[in-house]
Amino acid sequence: MEKSKVYFTNLRTTPSSPNLLEKLENLVKKAGMEQIDFKKKFTAIKLHFGEPGNLAYLRPNYSKVIVDVVKSLGGKPFLTDCNTLYVGRRKDALEHIDTAYENGYNPFTLGCHIIIADGLKGTDEAYVPINCEFIKEAKIGRAIMDSDIIISLSHFKGHELTGFGGAIKNIGMGCGSRAGKMEMHNSGKPSVKENKCEGCGLCSRNCAHEAITIDKDRIARISHDKCVGCGRCIGACSFDAIRANWDEAMGTACKKIAEYAYAAIKDKQSFHINFVLEVTPFCDCHSENDVAIIPDIGIFASFDPVALDVACVEAVNKAPVNRKSVLGEIQNLTDDYFTSIHPETNWKICLDHAEKIGIGTKTYELIEIL
Repeated sequence: MEKSKVYFTNLRTTPSSPNLLEKLENLVKKAGMEQIDFKKKFTAIKLHFGEPGNLAYLRPNYSKVIVDVVKSLGGKPFLTDCNTLYVGRRKDALEHIDTAYENGYNPFTLGCHIIIADGLKGTDEAYVPINCEFIKEAKIGRAIMDSDIIISLSHFKGHELTGFGGAIKNIGMGCGSRAGKMEMHNSGKPSVKENKCEGCGLCSRNCAHEAITIDKDRIARISHDKCVGCGRCIGACSFDAIRANWDEAMGTACKKIAEYAYAAIKDKQSFHINFVLEVTPFCDCHSENDVAIIPDIGIFASFDPVALDVACVEAVNKAPVNRKSVLGEIQNLTDDYFTSIHPETNWKICLDHAEKIGIGTKTYELIEIL
């Protein structure tokens, strides 16, 4: 298979050189985004608006660059995401839009509207037949499926379910409606390590499905009949007492994410941008963010989301470790940083499956744009 082209620009600037926003515009143009026919076409710019309290999400300034490029080419862009399964500030469209505004994403600064793709309660979905290994009919946010073109902007970072979050996770998990997210999560359900549980109840308060109770011995108990496997309790626990049962279930969830990504982009022109900066160990879905695990690297862009994610994870693994981060505290550190942080995960499963079902290829040519 022919190598995919992945384009890269670093974050270095001087007073006499282009600034970062100008470098981003130059990158996407050199990477071929202008080759897409945007004229009078609805363009979904898929990103994560950030959970309030988390400051590692992408600055809206970057989105404005992409909006302006699309509009200059005659397109009709809108920023979008789907609602979450877990409790938080993005579980319905009203709170989700409030969150976006609070974090600086609004029509007045961006020049385009924000649409929550799966509607007010996360039930506005389109059914996309794909007949893959696990997903036969994906449930994708309707506004995304109604769009003509999809552009993904992803903050590249660690993730406690998939190892890392990049383009495939952004368009796979991120484009699923609430029911779609349940379908991706439902085979992976966590358990409690009783010897580590402090009975604080934070996991229970973060469960949107009333699946967790605290018993008389102050130990959390998870009802797998009610649990949808969203993993929010894992991130909420400060004592490392809740861990997923990662065996086949974890692999299945990762493959389902790849299949949902396939469903979201299979009949559309798409283009993908990963920002490898403030690479935090956990997802932007948290209402906090930890110290970045490595120094900032740069911005990557490609028509191929698989090659893009591979290029980014390899760039991260070659970077020096931030010794003041979670990564720097690991004694037996391997050259696979994301697996070192989340040893129960296997990020390769998702990319292998994405390549297998035809989303893209893991082989790439890296082209640096100065």
